Amino acid sequence: MSMKTPLYDLHVALGGQMVDFAGYELPIQYKTGIVVEHNAVRNNAGIFDVSHMGEIFFEGKEAEKALNYVMTNNMSNMYDGQCRYSMVCYENGGVVDDVLVYKFNDEKFLVVANASNKDKDFKWFLDNTKNFDVKVRDQSPLFGQIALQGPKSFEILEKILDTNTLPQKYYSFKENVDILGVKCLVSKTGYTGEDGYEIYCPAGETEKIYKTLLENGKDFGLIPTGLGARDTLRLEAGMPLYGHELSDKIMANEVNLDFVLKFNKEDFIGKTALENHTPEYERVGAIVVDRGIVREGAEVYFNDDLVGVVTSGTFIPSLQKAVCVLRLKIGYKDKPLTAKVRNRNLKLEVVDMPFMKKKK
Repeated sequence: MSMKTPLYDLHVALGGQMVDFAGYELPIQYKTGIVVEHNAVRNNAGIFDVSHMGEIFFEGKEAEKALNYVMTNNMSNMYDGQCRYSMVCYENGGVVDDVLVYKFNDEKFLVVANASNKDKDFKWFLDNTKNFDVKVRDQSPLFGQIALQGPKSFEILEKILDTNTLPQKYYSFKENVDILGVKCLVSKTGYTGEDGYEIYCPAGETEKIYKTLLENGKDFGLIPTGLGARDTLRLEAGMPLYGHELSDKIMANEVNLDFVLKFNKEDFIGKTALENHTPEYERVGAIVVDRGIVREGAEVYFNDDLVGVVTSGTFIPSLQKAVCVLRLKIGYKDKPLTAKVRNRNLKLEVVDMPFMKKKK
């Protein structure tokens, strides 16, 4: 039995094609289709329902200390109102989840978890913070969450609120932003590689805010966008997805996210295992040179040697190219590679991620 977000009825009314995702009924696309939705976010703006994400609060005297223990990144040098990306690891160095941490003050933080992992994360945090003076609470059901993404996001918000109350810096947030008389938390974050905002509001107010944004954004080309475009956008932006590029079977130091592994801090779960592990694989991006799309699970070869696997792959509308992300053995990214798709070997060209070039 799938759960429903506060926007379920609205998605249906807007013609959303509903699918089960992480136990929720969510739109994969609307009548416009993934290509139109992807390009809208790149050129104008798109609005996503991300109410399925998890909101877990850490509060108490040792909130920061507890977070530093369960997170790979360092939370000690954050300013109030800052967001920080991190991984959460098992003792063996595999990945529990990748999350965003929001700092209100030294004794209050919010962890935003992936929908498919939020229950597992919450239990993991509870089990591993018992020795700290901290209260960990899962508040996910209380929140609705809307992502407004794209170069016109600011202009759309300008029509309905005082933009001085918005966060200015990338990866920062403001609380108590007044949107239609509703106190919201707004962060300058997103999963598309574009400028944009994520709005956290009381669950019961989500529909009102979504509808008003949609109405006011029409003149700017804003359209509803679904999970399909969210995936092509994040892939084009080179952003990892848990269950694909990250998992409990993939070591945290084999995904080219070393900026979130802070070995100079006291201790964190998985630190010893990672310090003792020499990476054998890396996460790299590739363009498909031959005609065809390479999907997740395709094997990657150098001559007849199996040297990797595709973790995500699709056709990117704004690039007009098929791209993929590889879990590739170290030492092979400069070699001629092919991906096996049914009975064909498609040529790959390894390139730097992100695949997109941001418009100035």
